[in-house]
Amino acid sequence: MTSPATERLTVAQALVRFLSAQYTERDGVRQRLIGATWGIFGHGNVAGIGQALVEYATVPSGETPATPPVMPYHQGRNEQAMVHAAVGYARQSGRLSTHAVTTSIGPGATNLVTGAALATINHLPVLLLPGDTFATRPADPVLQQLQVPYAGDVSVNDSLRPVSRYFDRITRPEALIPSALQAMRVLADPAETGAVTLALPQDVQAEAYDWPEEFFATRVWTVRRPGADPAELAAAVRAIRAARRPLVVAGGGVHHSRAEEALAEFAAATGIPVASTQSGKGSLRWDHPQDVGGIGHTGTATADQLARTADLVIGVGTRWTDFTTASGTLFQNPDVRFVNLTLSPSEGHRLAGLPLIADARSGLEELTEALRLHEHRVEETYVAEYGEEKRRWERRVDAAYAAPDPGARPTQAQVLGALDAVVDETDVIVNAAGSLPGDLHKLWRARSRDQYHVEYGYSCMGYEIPAAIGVRLAAPERNVWALVGDGTYLMMPTEIVTAVQEGIPIKMLLVQNHGYASIGGLSESVGAERFGTAYRYQGPEGGYTGDPLPVDLAANAASLGMRVLRAATAGELRAALAEARAADTPTCVYVETETDDTVSGAPGAQAWWDVPVAETATRPSAVKARELYERHVSTRRRHL
Repeated sequence: MTSPATERLTVAQALVRFLSAQYTERDGVRQRLIGATWGIFGHGNVAGIGQALVEYATVPSGETPATPPVMPYHQGRNEQAMVHAAVGYARQSGRLSTHAVTTSIGPGATNLVTGAALATINHLPVLLLPGDTFATRPADPVLQQLQVPYAGDVSVNDSLRPVSRYFDRITRPEALIPSALQAMRVLADPAETGAVTLALPQDVQAEAYDWPEEFFATRVWTVRRPGADPAELAAAVRAIRAARRPLVVAGGGVHHSRAEEALAEFAAATGIPVASTQSGKGSLRWDHPQDVGGIGHTGTATADQLARTADLVIGVGTRWTDFTTASGTLFQNPDVRFVNLTLSPSEGHRLAGLPLIADARSGLEELTEALRLHEHRVEETYVAEYGEEKRRWERRVDAAYAAPDPGARPTQAQVLGALDAVVDETDVIVNAAGSLPGDLHKLWRARSRDQYHVEYGYSCMGYEIPAAIGVRLAAPERNVWALVGDGTYLMMPTEIVTAVQEGIPIKMLLVQNHGYASIGGLSESVGAERFGTAYRYQGPEGGYTGDPLPVDLAANAASLGMRVLRAATAGELRAALAEARAADTPTCVYVETETDDTVSGAPGAQAWWDVPVAETATRPSAVKARELYERHVSTRRRHL
């Protein structure tokens, strides 16, 4: 019997070769599952994955520069930021393609944890390849080894277990084969996907092994579109037909499934209004007759009032987080019931809902067809009601966006209004944390299915700049804007250098409001008096109440290689944004916003959010906040 053909490679070389041959396919479209690798090298991966990328991420010897590398490589500056860039790329790619991220052992590996949590919480695929301590244990301890007296096989990489959808430590070369296949399965599974971690001991990475050539053959992972169970579909149809005030809540699953057109057809056919979560915003264009805007704590008055009176709520690809449900206080109709269209069985049963376990696009198409057979449509009085409320809200948006005095410093809402006037449906807006997500959810007029890219599952400060790089890599023809506050900028400006180095012309809108504006407002509302939330000098009473710090963030961005345009007024801002949009190099627009509470900004919260308030306190602000808290918490419902 002839022995199967083999090729002798190191574990790292074999892994890179394997990754380069993995593809996804959905609806007949095929693309690489791992499009590139991000890396920062140290002693834990430089001789393994680092050497392998020299073999496969550069132009092969003797070939022309036009020859594409087997595995493209991007140099990062911060390990967490590399994961954010990979996640941004994955989201823009519809979860059908992602990047790998390699780091050394020790702090390089633990810096991945935040990014991994973000990916897993948002159901976005990313492959993590951290180095690990020696499998052969030639010395004990080695550099950066975590000593655990009760377990010899624990390393700092075990901190990645709870934030990974799949985790394995490759302690023998041959163990890579089944583990790599399992890793690809999870990355490509629309219900299970998230961060996948393969921890690679540094000695094993460099060890050679005779690999079967079949391991490197092209492999295609089909991304399924399962339809609904007939019984579950029939139950959902009965519930919709019986409802007088139904409401759809579109979550991120609509985008992941590319179900936007199916949702628009369902809404138009039935007349049912559609609200959206943060990750679902843009599921319908803002001017679609059935789009009523964001829902929940940061939602519109229109969507939240519809939610309070809805007798049936149809969740499509949503996890029903506390922001969406207003911490269980939003859906107040005593007869309200839920239908949950999702790929996740556990999420399908949330809020005691009727599960409709299916791909979002397949499920919506089946619902539309079934309801058409019954010629079902909501009453026109309901359509007229929410249509008028939608128009009333849009007038509030117009007012918030307007800058009556072009020579004055703009409010944050007016900053968004200026950006809204400059972009078109091809631009992508990236944001994640601070006060901007709330204003964007309420005010932004999404023009396309993927224009609105706000990461709010983890709301991670520092996400915006690296994620914008990832989005631009996935969509090189698009203008990509990172909307960044001063707080999040100071946490992670490092990837500006990456954008400059690689010539990735992201646009950054840097908003200076001298502190953590979102948490400052929250602090005031819960009786904590904005303590510790301002970027100011210490005041005589001990708090940070003095003058603003003399920090020049625009100069800092310029020092990292970015072109910077300063805008002191609303009029200058509009011109600077237009100039930045036309730029072909990484460009920042810097603006200081008006923070005076007497100046009109975005409308306040339209629904509650549960942040517990001190039960006992001596300061009047906390006592008053507790009284308000108890009134709100008394309205919470547990849907059964």
